[in-house]
Amino acid sequence: MKIHLSSVFVDDQEKALRFHTNVLGFVKEAEVPLGKDGWLTVVSPDDLDGTELLLEPDGHFAVKPYKAALVKDGIPATFFAVDDVHAEFNRLRELGAHFTQEPLEIGPVTTAVFYDACGNLIQIVHSE
Repeated sequence: MKIHLSSVFVDDQEKALRFHTNVLGFVKEAEVPLGKDGWLTVVSPDDLDGTELLLEPDGHFAVKPYKAALVKDGIPATFFAVDDVHAEFNRLRELGAHFTQEPLEIGPVTTAVFYDACGNLIQIVHSE
């Protein structure tokens, strides 16, 4: 068994797609219109057949309070592995990402946390 799909709740799918492709560097995998919203996924350009990330509309009544509580408590909605947290921190900051946690080394793990464009905290991580 392996993880095929994960999701992150977004307040605007088009804005999320622009952020995840233009800033984070992911590639659009699927886009299926389903009324006002759609099935919209991105993948890593380094693993085009890998795990897809669904940019899930946050329209369900329970989602906005859930997202707000996570952000208030500083809990990332998802985590992305990178080869060099410091390099990604600098690259993303230059592209306008707002970080709530600068690179932090905790033993063999380095992390940083930033806001995405859609109301979530995202953590980047590298482990030795």
